[in-house]
Amino acid sequence: MATRNYVYYELTNSVCSKCLVKLEAKIVIQNDKVYMLKNCLEHGREKVLISTDAEYYKKCRDFNKPGDLPLKFNTEVKYGCPYDCGLCPDHEQHSCLTLIEVTDRCNLKCPTCYSVSGPNMGRHRSLDEIEKMLDIVVANEGEPDVVQISGGEPTVHPDFFEILDMAKKRPIRHLMINTNGVRIAKDKKFVKKLASYMPGFEIYLQFDSFDPEVLKTLRGEDLTKIREQAISNLNEFDISTTLVVTLQKGLNNKEIGKILDYAVTQKCIRGVTYQPTQIAGRLENFDPQKDRMTLGEVRTSILEQSQLFSAEDIVPVPCHPDAIAMAYALKLKGDIVPLTRFFNPEELLDTSQNTINLENLPEIRKKLKKIFSTGASNESASSELQSVMCCIPKIKMPQLSYKNLFRIIIMQFYDAYNFDVRGVKKSCVHIVHKDGRIIPFDTMNLFYRDEKVLETIIANR
Repeated sequence: MATRNYVYYELTNSVCSKCLVKLEAKIVIQNDKVYMLKNCLEHGREKVLISTDAEYYKKCRDFNKPGDLPLKFNTEVKYGCPYDCGLCPDHEQHSCLTLIEVTDRCNLKCPTCYSVSGPNMGRHRSLDEIEKMLDIVVANEGEPDVVQISGGEPTVHPDFFEILDMAKKRPIRHLMINTNGVRIAKDKKFVKKLASYMPGFEIYLQFDSFDPEVLKTLRGEDLTKIREQAISNLNEFDISTTLVVTLQKGLNNKEIGKILDYAVTQKCIRGVTYQPTQIAGRLENFDPQKDRMTLGEVRTSILEQSQLFSAEDIVPVPCHPDAIAMAYALKLKGDIVPLTRFFNPEELLDTSQNTINLENLPEIRKKLKKIFSTGASNESASSELQSVMCCIPKIKMPQLSYKNLFRIIIMQFYDAYNFDVRGVKKSCVHIVHKDGRIIPFDTMNLFYRDEKVLETIIANR
C-alpha cells in the first residue's frame, strides 16, 4: 500500500496566483515544512512554501482569540471573501493599524514598491479628502489604536503638517508616519517640528540594508548616507522610531541580525519591523519562486543572527497569529530584557488582564534601582508603557516610559501565492480606500488598487 509523502493538516481557501480566482487549498506538512497545495482548472497545480517551521506554524493555533469588532461595517457580503472588502460583516478583526495614503507621489522610484509610486505619479489627496478618511477611521474604531500616514511618500505632501494637525485633533492613540527618510535627513527644521507632535507619535522608517548595492536593488539608489543622517536627526530630537525592513531572500536576509543589533544602540529606535516582500505592485528585481521569504524563515534568522531574543520570546500575535509575530522587551541603559523572561507568553498576551505591573518582579526592581538611583527625569515618573498593537495589555511601571519599550515585529502580508482566506479574515492592518472603504492591506494590493482586476474576476465567476 502506497503512503503519501506528506501529512494532510488542514483545508482552507486560496486563489490561483495567475487568475486570482478562489479555490480550495490543502495545508500539508512535509519534512518539517508547511506547504499549500492548490489546483486551478485553467492554470494547473501549485505547491507553495508557507512556513519553514512546522512546529511554530502549529503553535499559532494556541494563540488564537476571538476577534475584536469595529464599531460598524461598511459593505455587505455579496460575493464572499476576498471580494467584499470594506470592511464586510464577515471580517473577523477590527483595524489594529489603519493606513491613510495621503499622496500617490514619492521622491524615490523604488524598484520594490507595493503602491507603484514615484515622482510626478498620481496626485496629492486634498485636505478635504484626507479629513473624510480620518473621520471614516474614527467612525469605525472610536479611538483608533494606530493610524499610519502613508503614501507614496507622505512628507512630500504640500500640506503635510496640516494633515498631522487634523490627525492629532482626533482621538487617535498612536500616530505614525511611514517614510523613506529623505526629507528627515535633509531638513533638520522639519525634524524639529515633527518632535512637537510627541508623545503618541512615531516615525516608521524604511531601513532595508547597510549595503549600497542592496539598496540600489530595492530602492534604486544608494541611500546609506540618507539613512545615517535621518537617524542622527531623529536621535537628536529623540523622536520615537521603528525601522521597517523589506526582506528579499538572497538580498538582505543575512542582515536581519545586524539591523536588530544596530537598532538597540540607537536612542530613538523603539523597535524593528521585518516585512517579507509581498508580491504586489512594482517588483523589478524579484523572482517569486526563489526570492520569497516566509514568517518562519524570518523568525529563525533573528534567532540565528542575534543573541537578543530566544525562541520563547518571539510569539504569535493573537489578533492575527498566522501573519504577525512579536517580541516585547524593556530597553534599560543598553540592556534588552525580553518580557517573556518574566511572563509566560500566554500570560503576556492574555488581554483579559488590563494591566501588567512589572514593579512586582524582583529582577526588574533590582535593575530599576541601579538605573534610576542617580536621578530619573520627572517626565517619566508614574508613566505606563503602552503597546502600539491592541493585543498587548498596558504595562504599568513607575519611572519608565515608551522610550524604554523595544519590540520586534514580523509582519507577513498575503499575496497571490500564499493567500489564505481563513487568515485574511483576521487581517488587522487596513488601508482606507479613496472611496471610503476600509480594506485589508493584503487584499488592497491584490484586488482593489486596480478595480478592473476585481471586475474581471467577478465577471468570470
